[in-house]
Amino acid sequence: MALGANLGDRERTIRNGLDALAEEAGVRVVAVSTLRETDPVGFIDQPRFLNGAAELETTLPPQELLALLLAVERRFGRDREGAAPQGPRTLDLDLLLYESLEIDEPGLRIPHPRLHERRFVLEPLAELDPSLEVPGKGEVQALLAELH
Repeated sequence: MALGANLGDRERTIRNGLDALAEEAGVRVVAVSTLRETDPVGFIDQPRFLNGAAELETTLPPQELLALLLAVERRFGRDREGAAPQGPRTLDLDLLLYESLEIDEPGLRIPHPRLHERRFVLEPLAELDPSLEVPGKGEVQALLAELH
């Protein structure tokens, strides 16, 4: 799962969001990467982001896990409906991978469709597990090397 925020107390919001996830039945936060300052992508005129990644263990199916991530975002002030795409956000929790599944259905694409293009996602994933395989794309470390 990718973590991000660029409004308010970014680190505190990310940490509190992770705590909220860990309190849910069927979800355990296994590991969290270092949080890093990153420049915005796409919508450039906004504050810098704090980004990272977390590994979760869950008994929830992918659709329910995504619904939970979106609910936690809303709890911490994120309004996806009224916000500009790629705009500022209090909390961003993206479901990147789910085991080795490939899912393409309305509202849910796994692996995340731009995961392999984003250094701010690949670096924290590589910190957690450099040999992690992104279905259809390759190992995280190799994908990161391709960006250099």
